[in-house]
Amino acid sequence: MQPRLIAARRSAVIPRGGAFATLALHDLAAPVIGAALADAGIQPAEVDELILSNALGAGGNPARLAALAAGLPERVAGLSIDRQCAGGLDAIRLAAAMVAAGQAEVVVAGGAESWSRRPLRLAQAPGQPPTPYEAPPFTPWPDRDPDMTEAAARLADRLGIDRARQDAFAIRSHTLARAAHHPEIVPLSGQGRDAFARDLSPRLAARAPVLAGSVTGATTAVAADAAAFVVVTTPARAARAPRALRLLAAATLGAAPDEPGRSPVPAIRAVLGAAGLSAGDLERVELMEAYAAQALACIDACALPAERVNLGGGALARGHPIGASGAILAARLFHDLDHGPGLAAIAAAGGVGAALILQR
Repeated sequence: MQPRLIAARRSAVIPRGGAFATLALHDLAAPVIGAALADAGIQPAEVDELILSNALGAGGNPARLAALAAGLPERVAGLSIDRQCAGGLDAIRLAAAMVAAGQAEVVVAGGAESWSRRPLRLAQAPGQPPTPYEAPPFTPWPDRDPDMTEAAARLADRLGIDRARQDAFAIRSHTLARAAHHPEIVPLSGQGRDAFARDLSPRLAARAPVLAGSVTGATTAVAADAAAFVVVTTPARAARAPRALRLLAAATLGAAPDEPGRSPVPAIRAVLGAAGLSAGDLERVELMEAYAAQALACIDACALPAERVNLGGGALARGHPIGASGAILAARLFHDLDHGPGLAAIAAAGGVGAALILQR
């Protein structure tokens, strides 16, 4: 059985410290969940489970808070997952697996992230005062656990992806985002459009500060707040929905931890193979743009049709709400696919990549 996606919604993506900074995570998620269910014609009482990806929270079970805030039945326990950037697509894959196994009929899946409200992190060691830190380790070996920006710069250097090409990719992302209409956005706190997209000219891109090697502030996605969710159900239940997409294939795979930018490549190849497709068969591609260098490396390695990638702009023009970013890609596909199959793919810290293919 191929589970169906019958609705997909997201909030706008707002850079940290912006209009969503006053919202608790569940207040960011709940209106998006409600809008997705309304689109699907599903009553909250019909939901069997909520799976929520979150990377920066303080633990606990934010999915449970979001389920209660969204008015789902108290029997919906909520499942919180953390696979960093890959978590939003993982939530959808897990929801589909539950439906395919007969464990649930209706599952809401996606992610929510608040960079603005993330807790401060302190590391403790015996006999030492607590030490603040920004990111946890993603491998047991410090020499194979690179800073993500430095890793993107090394990848660009190794593959010959120069600054001019990265700048051009970022300019394209902003240009397309400014021109696009995004019907999947749920207005929240007065925000109905992604706030970061700008008129990025070659001159402005050339003035962007260098972060590492050829990677600059213009070719790196900013930290952001957002939520995105889809509704996954059975083919029989989907027959009563106004719109439905088949989930043809989904995969999350590990790759070289010291080259995280290329980590989606095995997952992309796996889902194309499972669906019996070539890259040229894809109508649209939603590819995470944490860095221009990372996105370009994946386009090149998988021979993705560049002219069909991120036609409504990407994360360079939106921002990167880590746990929600994968679900945002799926929501974009849900609303933009016409006839052919579409691919969503994302890289995650530690050398993890996730991908899925949807078909109208």
